[in-house]
Amino acid sequence: MSTLITNIAELMTQDAEHRVLNDAAVVIEGERISWIGPAAAAPAADDAVDAGGRALLPGWVDSHTHLIFAGDRTAEFEARMAGESYSAGGIAVTTGATRSTNDFDLTRLALGRVAEAVSQGTTYLETKTGYGLDLENEARSARIASTVADEVTYLGAHLVPAGADADEYTDLVCGPMLAAVRPYVSWADVFCEEGAFNEGQSRRVLQACKDAGLGLRVHGNQLGEGPGVQLAVEFGAASVDHVNYLSAADIEALAASWAGWQGTGVRGTVATCLPACDLSTRQPLAPGRELLDAGVPIALASNCNPGTSYTSSMAFCVTTAVLQMRLSVHEAVRAATFGGALALRREVGNDADGERAVGSVAVGHRADLHLLNAPSATHLAYRPGIPLTHAVWRAGVRAR
Repeated sequence: MSTLITNIAELMTQDAEHRVLNDAAVVIEGERISWIGPAAAAPAADDAVDAGGRALLPGWVDSHTHLIFAGDRTAEFEARMAGESYSAGGIAVTTGATRSTNDFDLTRLALGRVAEAVSQGTTYLETKTGYGLDLENEARSARIASTVADEVTYLGAHLVPAGADADEYTDLVCGPMLAAVRPYVSWADVFCEEGAFNEGQSRRVLQACKDAGLGLRVHGNQLGEGPGVQLAVEFGAASVDHVNYLSAADIEALAASWAGWQGTGVRGTVATCLPACDLSTRQPLAPGRELLDAGVPIALASNCNPGTSYTSSMAFCVTTAVLQMRLSVHEAVRAATFGGALALRREVGNDADGERAVGSVAVGHRADLHLLNAPSATHLAYRPGIPLTHAVWRAGVRAR
């Protein structure tokens, strides 16, 4: 079954050439993109969709979420808005609610959040464990996450549970807990921050998870300058996320990790910016402009979670990046599509290897498409807060 989407006013491919095509068309065949080009030259297909002069983008790739949770932290949000500072400890409130929720309801809640994200143009997403914080509940969270998300990250090292010894808990994270989640996850993360895991503990977690064959990510430099970025680069992590407080040495290390990428194909560490979280915690926005100018690829992600960023709106993140982080519309959309794919190392793949790329519109890539109810992507920032998603295709299937 093939579908022709034609009469596209603006097609922002976010491919390797950064092409923006006007009066374009795309053909979907199964779950893949089989043709791209001028609408006048489009081949016949089994079905046709008239885009009506709207803009077409790759689907959003949300590379940082925390969807496996129960409970509510409205009171914490209200207190923060009244002037209390954010600290990592609020995670414990969600842990208690999550542990006391049965599998069926925890899965139902997570599926609802995924559906909400897809309805707004997200077609590929990662989610983490991290609200179980004991062996049984982290394994349960990983298992549930593997049924609702495209990529699953082990975040047993989210917070040391109340009353636990930090080093003993780190032993658990690096040993039995890691073994229990391993069948369900492909990534591991650590919250390397004051009030969470220090440099030595974070190093142990990263080494153990690397030895177990997992890809690595790091929560780092959210509340102040610290070792998170340097550890991420040292361990070859795919991304370091938050990055609100960066020294010149941090930016230099991230840029150096990408030296020779175009020639060798060896990826460095993506800096993932989480602007919705920055606004909610009243932290300075991550320096996306400075990172891009230094040659560091960035991703934008929602950080959807109950405490600091209870939104799955990638459009909101793109709008904020344009209006407040000084990114161009093209740069912000790229960070929310190709950048997210790069942070998940899913930006390459085609018919030959069967692992189709996401985050860009190119022949052979997965047919993840987001049709806006606007003639250009500029309207995402030009009309902030207006819901602009008109249609969504996820792996070739129309999801909205």
